[in-house]
Amino acid sequence: MTLASDAVVLLSGGLDSAVTLAVLRADGYAVHALTIDYGQRHAVEIERAARLATHYGAEHRVVSLDLRAFGGSALTAGLSVPKDRPEGAGGIPITYVPARNTIFLSLALAWAEVLGAGAIALGVNAVDYSGYPDCRPEYLAAFERLARLATRVGVESGSAPRIVAPLIGLTKADIVRRGVELGVPFELTHSCYDPEDGAACGRCDSCRIRRRGFEAAGVPDPIPYADRAGAGRP
Repeated sequence: MTLASDAVVLLSGGLDSAVTLAVLRADGYAVHALTIDYGQRHAVEIERAARLATHYGAEHRVVSLDLRAFGGSALTAGLSVPKDRPEGAGGIPITYVPARNTIFLSLALAWAEVLGAGAIALGVNAVDYSGYPDCRPEYLAAFERLARLATRVGVESGSAPRIVAPLIGLTKADIVRRGVELGVPFELTHSCYDPEDGAACGRCDSCRIRRRGFEAAGVPDPIPYADRAGAGRP
């Protein structure tokens, strides 16, 4: 079996996954967007993912898998989302969802095998893998090896969908600049872990990293923040 130039893109509705989708489109792939409704407290991102998929004319599937059954994260359990953490705070943050990327990539692999897709793409990057163990390059390489062992296409042909992470070595500012080059509609994206009445909180790790990225890139961030007066601050 020859793998085709189709790609399954894990589309959360956030900045990184939106730019990843745009990169894969620019690289000539026929993109199929996969969003996981896993019981996340910031479920507004699911609606944003649908709008992004429509914008790019991508086939879009939403799979529901409620990880609140296990908890263990501020995104899936009754734990507070950290706010105003010092820059460079070490350790794995409480917003890490146990085994999330392994679960997501497994679902993407299933769809990719059905499609005969040649690639699975996700928006992990240098900022993420400093704190999240399932965003590291060595993890992605290990999952790609697993895909060759665990699928029919891998057994029969010795090849399987590549795991593509086009933003892996980029800073958040680099990602914003790449998004500008590709015309990504940033206003459709959502990054906040703890939104307030439809606005990003501006204080969680994700908001602060996003803000610093836009500020460093010299690009206005078009999304609303609950503390709009502080927009752009670290």
